[in-house]
Amino acid sequence: MLGIDTIGVLTSGGDAPGMNAAVRSVVRAALTRGLKVFGIRRGYSGLITEDIEEMSIRSVSDIIHRGGTILYTARSHTFRTEEGMKKAVDVCGRHGIGGVVTIGGDGTFRGARDLSHRGILCVGLPGTIDNDISSSEYTIGYDTAMNTAVEMVDKIRDTSQSHERCTVVEVMGRNCGSLAVGVGVAVGATAVVVPEVQFDLERDIIATMRRTQLTGKKHFIIIVAEGVGKVNELAKEIERVTGVETRATVLGHVQRGGSPSAHDRIMASRMGVKAVELLSEGIGNQVVAVKGGRIVSYDIDKALAMDSVFDEELFTIAHEISI
Repeated sequence: MLGIDTIGVLTSGGDAPGMNAAVRSVVRAALTRGLKVFGIRRGYSGLITEDIEEMSIRSVSDIIHRGGTILYTARSHTFRTEEGMKKAVDVCGRHGIGGVVTIGGDGTFRGARDLSHRGILCVGLPGTIDNDISSSEYTIGYDTAMNTAVEMVDKIRDTSQSHERCTVVEVMGRNCGSLAVGVGVAVGATAVVVPEVQFDLERDIIATMRRTQLTGKKHFIIIVAEGVGKVNELAKEIERVTGVETRATVLGHVQRGGSPSAHDRIMASRMGVKAVELLSEGIGNQVVAVKGGRIVSYDIDKALAMDSVFDEELFTIAHEISI
């Protein structure tokens, strides 16, 4: 174990379905290897305030199916200061914590990097519904959030069809259009609007609506990524130009909740075991990621420097089959 006999696990940033599955995996994989495990509540904030508790096998019973995170989550401005990081390192020292598994997004990874550079080995797991971690093809929570959004849009479609309306639906994702594109393909949206692709109302929505009207289509679903926003204004403009009654719907935080899908549970479990394997070998400053369907790891500094890759092929498919 190369000197590490105690680790911690925390969740930070926005919650994502599957975080509990990841926590469960980390705890049980660590205990199986003879390591002591502390659960750190409320992310880096809890690490500073010593809001921690030793975990047992039973601490993580019956949580794999639950959304959210039993460890809670928070963002900490104090941790970003040198004083805050020193407090976090001191808490780790008092409890003998030699390594920490951090579950969250880029902000969480930057915190893990800072701790690693101060002697606490850290491994980050990508947990965010936005699927916007540049080093990983997949993030914990993305599949569940996409399924939730698809279910909601399917319900909205019933009303849209009944009233022969156009409905503009905003999905989450901050400045990443991955969730919007996935949902757009899955619901057969008329158009998908994302931050990564320059958008023209006439070309990308109006022309498509008019073309499909000629084939007999009378209702329309437009998916808009959160980073684009202004869905109410967009709906008004579509109605003004086309004469089709148009409504806007913002799905909001409902996309963060709910029982994680089987895929999220499995991926979170695989990633959690990988994180413990790395720490038990004395390897830190790492990010666990998915590459070509395989679980891999990267140096955190290299991972944070990677460029995001937008799935242009899927975006093109979304519009090609929208007719």
